[in-house]
Amino acid sequence: MSIPNSIPITEDLIAAHGLKPDEYQRILDLIGREPSFTELGIFSAMWNEHCSYKSSKKWLRTLPTDGEKVIQGPGENAGIVDIGDGQCVVFKMESHNHPSYIEPYQGAATGVGGILRDVFTMGARPIAAMNALRFGEPDHPKTRHIVSGVVAGVGGYGNSFGVPTVGGEVNFDKRYNGNCLVNAFAAGLARTDAIFYSKAEGVGLPVVYLGAKTGRDGVGGATMASAEFDADIDEKRPTVQVGDPFTEKCLLEACLELMETGAVIAIQDMGAAGLTCSAVEMGAKGDLGIELDLDQVPVREERMSAYEMMLSESQERMLMVLRPEKRDQAEAIFRKWGLDFAVVGKTTDDLRFRVMHQGEEVANLPIKELGDEAPEYDRPWVVPASPAPLGEVPEADVADALMKLVASPDLSSRRWVWEQYDTLIQGNSLQIPGGDAGVVRVEGHETKALAFSSDVTPRYCEADPFEGGKQAVAECWRNISATGAEPLAATDNLNFGNPERPEIMGQLVRAIQGVGEACRTLSFPIVSGNVSLYNETLGEAILPTPTIGGVGLIPDWQRMGRIAFAGEGDVILLLGAPENWGSHLGQSIYLRDILGRAEGAPPPVDLDAEKRNGDLVRGLIRSGDVTAVHDCSDGGLALALAEMAMASGIGAEIDAPAGSLVEAFYGEDQGRYVVTVSADKAETILETAKAAGVSAVRIGRTGGDALKLGATEPVQVGALKTAHESWFPDFMGDA
Repeated sequence: MSIPNSIPITEDLIAAHGLKPDEYQRILDLIGREPSFTELGIFSAMWNEHCSYKSSKKWLRTLPTDGEKVIQGPGENAGIVDIGDGQCVVFKMESHNHPSYIEPYQGAATGVGGILRDVFTMGARPIAAMNALRFGEPDHPKTRHIVSGVVAGVGGYGNSFGVPTVGGEVNFDKRYNGNCLVNAFAAGLARTDAIFYSKAEGVGLPVVYLGAKTGRDGVGGATMASAEFDADIDEKRPTVQVGDPFTEKCLLEACLELMETGAVIAIQDMGAAGLTCSAVEMGAKGDLGIELDLDQVPVREERMSAYEMMLSESQERMLMVLRPEKRDQAEAIFRKWGLDFAVVGKTTDDLRFRVMHQGEEVANLPIKELGDEAPEYDRPWVVPASPAPLGEVPEADVADALMKLVASPDLSSRRWVWEQYDTLIQGNSLQIPGGDAGVVRVEGHETKALAFSSDVTPRYCEADPFEGGKQAVAECWRNISATGAEPLAATDNLNFGNPERPEIMGQLVRAIQGVGEACRTLSFPIVSGNVSLYNETLGEAILPTPTIGGVGLIPDWQRMGRIAFAGEGDVILLLGAPENWGSHLGQSIYLRDILGRAEGAPPPVDLDAEKRNGDLVRGLIRSGDVTAVHDCSDGGLALALAEMAMASGIGAEIDAPAGSLVEAFYGEDQGRYVVTVSADKAETILETAKAAGVSAVRIGRTGGDALKLGATEPVQVGALKTAHESWFPDFMGDA
């Protein structure tokens, strides 16, 4: 049944739309009257946290967004970075957390669909996808169901659409029990002279609806995503969108074909808040008004109200301002692809957002104020409390610990996940998931490739959000460097709890400050991103999770770093390490998963050293002087060595460190890389490192079929691999 536009506006209705009393008063002051029901919905959509960034805007402005290669920073559908030869890479990361917890398959699937549209809306053909997934503890009753649905949704949409999933992350922690995280990343290639923006230009021009029909799915989705969960979570299920990847594939091809005709003046994806947000943003950016006639909107359900049509988040839809003389040509293209094409409005010169339905004006609002006058808060915040100091850590059997860690939920192989994704479609993938970064050839170029990584260590961010924010950027930059790529730019996905709580707001502020400092030092600007707040259930917040997705350029992919040991008899060097190889056990995986403790400060990040170390490693890869490369992260040196051995089937004998075995092998000191080199080059590379101001030490040799860490008993590489590959399939069973 259609919802009438004349519903009385009550305090309960205002609250149900996520608007505070003072925000509603702001609406009354702006328009000088009580809003209609449709207008209340429009304000709710535009002023919620998900669309307006009202709690984070103040702090996001402090992030570095410019750079030598940056063509477009934040504020558009996606960021754009120049990669030379008239080409650019278009990329962004965005969350679909709340929908994926309520309806795992469709929530994750439409998250993938939405981020792909953000990329091809700008004229880019998608070439790579990643996803960063965080789930509750494995023995929680909902975790297995959510993992199964989310992974199937990511694969179901991405595989059908035809984009390779080249990397990502999967973590488990009890703090995600009531609120999983699904952060989706996509990148595409475009010509620098054929980029399309969302700013409308020209008065009296047709506003055209493109793609799939509008239904009732996803109505209120953006508002739902801007509130924490409570005991009534299942009632929110209708706010989750339903995706159709085959329609999206047709939409991609139709849009790219249309863009070649010169018909497009402006184009905008219908994402969060659907028709409302896309129309308002296009008009406001161009200092124009927009008039819509909802009677012209293609619908798939009967008697839809204006409210439902304006707030529907049905998928696979675009809004465009069209050159009138190209209308017939444009419509023919969309009809050919079996998609809807309808003129639903026009641009005006009065800066009003007018919506007509069945001959009645159901909304007439000031268009600039809908976006520009959204509330902006300087919320109170406190510096998060420091963690308990690190107590004494006893020496232990490091080989036994290694077997346990490679088979643990957070460090086991993710093969069960990524084998459900098509990682090779399009034929340009140069590395399958499991290495430091995904790598994809640049189509049409003989030697260029792009590297992609997604990183954050939430337990570090919980202990110290500033250092955790720095570390997320540094690890992403390090993973890209470990392939030989020059890190170009980043996108962020800032996932936190309720910002109205000063301690949560403090996490957000300090994490952004850490991200900003790292990005400035490493010349790694943030060009796009997303903020996802209110990620909590019944007052229990997620771990602070500022995910960083990065892109790097490899000039010659035939000189590319890989993690697998290349052969027997190579010398193993540890670059960027202290004399005792490692020492920092605070907040380490070893401390948490072997000893059951969470103590101490996270490892500090020396950004200047990080830059020196990465620059050196990149140069060694490009000169062909190293045969394998892997950065040290979770699990420290021992895990890095184990992963290199398992990737190759080749063992290694590692010398005994000077100090503590546990600290040397499981400390998570930052900025370190394990590299292998031929024996005749080892001394030269050690001298090169010293001249570059990078500490470097010889720690062992590759060979055999076992990994021997100091004086401990050797561990068979085959046994490590069996343990590593078993946890996920055993956990998921027949799911």
